[in-house]
Order: sequence, then structure tokens, then C-alpha cells
Amino acid sequence: MQPKTKGKKVQIGKSKGPKREFSFPLEKENFMIIGLGIVLLIVGYVLMSQNSVDGFMPTVVSPILLVAGYCVVIPYGILKKPKSELISEKTEVTAEAEVPAGNIKTS
Repeated sequence: MQPKTKGKKVQIGKSKGPKREFSFPLEKENFMIIGLGIVLLIVGYVLMSQNSVDGFMPTVVSPILLVAGYCVVIPYGILKKPKSELISEKTEVTAEAEVPAGNIKTS
């Protein structure tokens, strides 16, 4: 059941506040690192598919590549902050660390 409005337009879900700027959190460098992790996974699975049960590649190298891809490279690619964010955080920290000269008391 719709509310009765006489000549008024009702906007649902839209706020009249300032528009927020949307920026995607991952950049090209992040995708390159994640792609490297996916390549490690593909190589690991290809090595694991060899028929040798006692071989060095399927039993030793393949699990190392898979663990490195799943547990190190892909999470690093997701969690790595862009350089622009790191620079802005450093400027915020240095701005907060400055103490105005008028607030220092001397005896």
C-alpha cells in the first residue's frame, strides 16, 4: 500500500546530503599482485597433476606454491594500500604531531 501524497514526489533511499565520492579500493598494482598469485596457483596445480607419486615436484614444490599463492600473495594483493593513501596518512600524522608554540609553558 502506497502512502497518499498530494502532488509531492517521494524519494525513497536518496539522501539530500552531500554526494560521496566513490573510489575503488584496489588499484592496478593490487590486481597485478593478485594475478601473480593466480599464476602461482595454476602452476602449483599443473605440477600436482603429474602422475608421479614419489616425484619431487608434485609432493614438495606444488604444495609450497599453493600455500604461497593462497596464504601470502593473494591476501597481500588484497590488503596492500595504494601509495596515495599512504602519503595522505603520513601528512595527517605529521600534522597532528606538530605542537603550537603558544601552548608550551615554561617556568
